[in-house]
Parts: sequence; structure tokens; C-alpha cells
Amino acid sequence: MNKIAPLILLIALLTTHACGVYSFTGGSTGDAKTIQIDNFPNNAQLVEPGLSQEFTLALQDRFLRQTNLKLTNAGGDLHFEGEITQYRVIPIAATAEQTAAQNRLTIAVRVRFYNRLIEEDNFDRTFSFFSDFDANAQLGGAVLEAAYTEIFERITQDIFNASVAKW
Repeated sequence: MNKIAPLILLIALLTTHACGVYSFTGGSTGDAKTIQIDNFPNNAQLVEPGLSQEFTLALQDRFLRQTNLKLTNAGGDLHFEGEITQYRVIPIAATAEQTAAQNRLTIAVRVRFYNRLIEEDNFDRTFSFFSDFDANAQLGGAVLEAAYTEIFERITQDIFNASVAKW
């Protein structure tokens, strides 16, 4: 049994080395070492203060938590840029009195992704998601924070999947 253990270890090391850098969260960053995530300005018709910074930080946090890439301000192996293109609140359910019972906040983000090492992976896509909330609630404070958390979680995961997980 002692002769088999080193052989198994050698095979395991060779197998994982051949696959490149792989994260157990589902993303393969290949030979990339750095990531550049530019600020995503809010170019939507309805501008919510702080949205640009909060989204940019959420996207940076997603990649820093789920990869071993180092964040850089310029010249990143993987580079994200774009803008928030939609911030919209609409009623989605009505009561018997013909008033809104529930509202929906939708945020859309246009993302341009550049992989300097594998240019075929580059894309320009829009990602969006929504959060529903009670129409009697003001979209502010805890309601707004919960909506941002839900929306940013989904959009940043979708961007991660499209860029490094290839889903």
C-alpha cells in the first residue's frame, strides 16, 4: 500500500496541474494573475446615488472571493468595464382597489469583458435582474439594501459565470 500512495499523489498532481488554475467555486482563470474592474457609471434614466459604487464593489468582491486574482487599476489580464443602463421601478401586481400591491426594481448592466490572454473569450453583453417589494414600502433603507443584495448577487454571479466559468 505504501508504494501505491505516492503513485496516486503523482497522478493527482499531474492531473490538476494540466487543468490550469481552477477554483472550487466553478471558475477557471487559466494563466491570468490580475483583474481590472473599472467603475460602472450609472447611465440609466433614473440615477440612484451610490448605485455605481455599490455595484462596482460587489463585482470586485465576487471575483476577489471566488478567485485568486489580484485586483489592479490598469493592465489586468482580465478586464471589465461597462455601465448601468437601467434602473426601473414598476408595479407588477394590483389589489382589488386597482392600486399596486407589489413593485419591482430592475437593474441592467452592460458589461464589456476583455481577456488579454484568450481574446476569443471577450464579450459585450447586458445582464439584468430584479427584486420585488411591497408597494406600501418605501424603496429606501433596508428595503433598498435588500433589493440591491438580491440583484447584485445574481448579476455578479451571471457575469462571473459568463467570463470565467463559461456557463
